[in-house]
Amino acid sequence: MPDLLPLFPAHPGGRSPITCEYRCGNACAHPEPNESGNEYFGDVVKDISRRGAFKAGAVMAAAAGGFAALSGTAAAAPADRPHPRPVPGTDFDPVPPNKLDAVVVPDGYAQRVVIRWGDPVVAGAPKFDYTKQTAAAQAKQFGYNNDFVGLIPQDPLGLTNLLVVNHEYTTEVHLFPADQYDPANPTEEQVKIAWAAHGLSVLLTRRDPIHGGLSVVPSRYGRRITLDTVFEVRGPAAGSKYLKTSADPSGRKVRGTQNNCSGGVTPWGTVLSGEENFDQYFANSDKVTDPVEAARLKRYSVGAGTSTRKWERFDKRWDVAQEPNEPNRFGWVVEIDPNDPTSTPVKHTALGRFKHEAANIKITADGRVAVYSGDDSRFEYIYKFVSKGKYKPGNSAHARRHNSALLDEGTLYVGRFTGDSPAAEIDGTGKLPADHEFDGTGEWIPLASGTKSFVDGFTAEEVYVFTRQAADKVAATKMDRPEDIEPNPVNGRIYAALTNNTDRGAAGKAGVDEVNPRNGNKNGHVLEWEENRGDAASTRFSWRLLLVCGDPAAADTYFGGFDKSQVSPISCPDNVAFDRHGNLWISTDGNTLGANDGLFSVPVTGPERGHVKQFLSVPVGAETCGPVVTDHLVLVAVQHPGENAASSANPTSHWPDGGTAQPRPSIVSVWKKGRFGLPGRIGER
Repeated sequence: MPDLLPLFPAHPGGRSPITCEYRCGNACAHPEPNESGNEYFGDVVKDISRRGAFKAGAVMAAAAGGFAALSGTAAAAPADRPHPRPVPGTDFDPVPPNKLDAVVVPDGYAQRVVIRWGDPVVAGAPKFDYTKQTAAAQAKQFGYNNDFVGLIPQDPLGLTNLLVVNHEYTTEVHLFPADQYDPANPTEEQVKIAWAAHGLSVLLTRRDPIHGGLSVVPSRYGRRITLDTVFEVRGPAAGSKYLKTSADPSGRKVRGTQNNCSGGVTPWGTVLSGEENFDQYFANSDKVTDPVEAARLKRYSVGAGTSTRKWERFDKRWDVAQEPNEPNRFGWVVEIDPNDPTSTPVKHTALGRFKHEAANIKITADGRVAVYSGDDSRFEYIYKFVSKGKYKPGNSAHARRHNSALLDEGTLYVGRFTGDSPAAEIDGTGKLPADHEFDGTGEWIPLASGTKSFVDGFTAEEVYVFTRQAADKVAATKMDRPEDIEPNPVNGRIYAALTNNTDRGAAGKAGVDEVNPRNGNKNGHVLEWEENRGDAASTRFSWRLLLVCGDPAAADTYFGGFDKSQVSPISCPDNVAFDRHGNLWISTDGNTLGANDGLFSVPVTGPERGHVKQFLSVPVGAETCGPVVTDHLVLVAVQHPGENAASSANPTSHWPDGGTAQPRPSIVSVWKKGRFGLPGRIGER
């Protein structure tokens, strides 16, 4: 099959201009909203004594199970030195980079589409008809541009699962036939279809133990959550004056959720979902004259003038001039209880308001709940929340209510990362410093706890609603687009994908530091840290970079010390997941290396640490999202296939239906073909 080329140049990071416009409001073409004079703390205090302090700290960490206690860092192996057998979970023949209009999996593996945009979710949903869509139909059908994927087992063997999927955004020029949709004049029905295509889907699924793959099972659990679903606002900012609108003078009920990017399954069986690029849906922020309000809107990039989708024409809540607080009602972590189809979803204000990529949980040493989340914009921050109350094991209705309430009271922190190398050794080229690692220490800076603010000039209420500005004030570390952050269930470390930041080191922008070591960082990196004593409640940690992504042949890349001649190229890490062996799996978004995005595995300890292998690739124009990796199944969300075309008039992809069909975002299951026709184990020969 010939390579399919985009119709126009990709934006920074490898995305098409259409994706940039509809997914994030073309954020990369505008100045980043973080204009704070927040000088990187590590550059202020760098001196040789800090290196000595870090070495001493590393010895202490080793005694408590930190980095040094694990056979973590592999020295670069000579090309002629044989490597040991691949660790369990990563033993497959890597997929080569390609530009095929297909999901490509390793030899010996099979795949099947689980569900497509427009397929039934709720009983009574009509059959999908691309040319005759209605809002009523879409409200019962699988939504658009699937992102996060979560599986919640319903039996001890994990054969029956609740499947929860985020629907991040709509691309109206692909959502509708080109001859039906005018971007300058959408119809009210088209706008309502888009509202219904956002949100989340909940389905019951069954894994086939004989033939492999995952199938949807009709059930009472089928549910669509859309921009018309009512959410309860909970936590310290519930009822805030900053959340009150004419439609909700209480400030405690919000209609809908939007731009839900990644998320996480909680230990008690619910789903946390991050509201990310909510700013792009609003219009007319330039008409707000109060300077304080205007500055707050600008810090979140809330749109000036008319919006891309023109929703403000049909509901005044999207018009900031009429409803200046409506944007403050988005940008939260929301919680869904898939086990109870009648439950009211929640927006948790104690976790702060910013562009949440995801939210994932680790239980602290004393039984409390820590939640990690990244703010996915250039030069934004990494956050942690630690609950006041303690976790109750189990997933009963009582346990779910108790544990959900833990997210409403606790302490919100922001991260500050300090390198252990002299400033002169971090020159922006990606060259490793003298100690052969990008590494250092860090601390969690408290922002607020309950009604108490730790930030000068901010009330606690202001910290929760305007979290970015509070984090600016305490000199948090500006990161290169922190996206998915997850704890490793085997080694206890925390891993974060930092997708890219082509503005790093540009004139007038923040320069490099050891945790963001490359100027013009177009390929991103993966960060790993160990909380002090391995306790998620700790306020100090040690960190290092696992991967500095890009072309392995380039001097500015690093693969955990592994032989670069033996790894798969990887660019723009986005979502992360773990298998039961503790191997890290990374999905990519915006590959700059000339191939389709994909899913990659990498061991994080031992001599294979850093050995990146590509497991699959997604079709033309698509992004790989929501990976789930179990012993017998890999799930990925194939988002925005064919979105490198200007409109639906001339699609560059026909996946998954083939022929001349329009592309449809879909969930795909992959399994290994084992002996006697039965499924085998993922990543094992």
